[in-house]
Amino acid sequence: MKVTHITDIDKFFEVIDSCKGRVELVTGEGDRLNLKSKLSQYVSLANIFSAGEIPELEIVAAEKEDIDKLMNFMING
Repeated sequence: MKVTHITDIDKFFEVIDSCKGRVELVTGEGDRLNLKSKLSQYVSLANIFSAGEIPELEIVAAEKEDIDKLMNFMING
């Protein structure tokens, strides 16, 4: 799923942390980084984070309920 214009980074990570299954960031090269790992969160997103907003990410969630959580975050903030 493509996720765009994330302005509340803390809330985004709260949603990621509340997911039960694996949630991965897909890089431009096709690599998958585990977003539930704090180290991966800091390292991977530091490279694309600018001006207080993440313009676009591709993430993959393993569990249906986690996808629903992420969709709810994108729709309702």
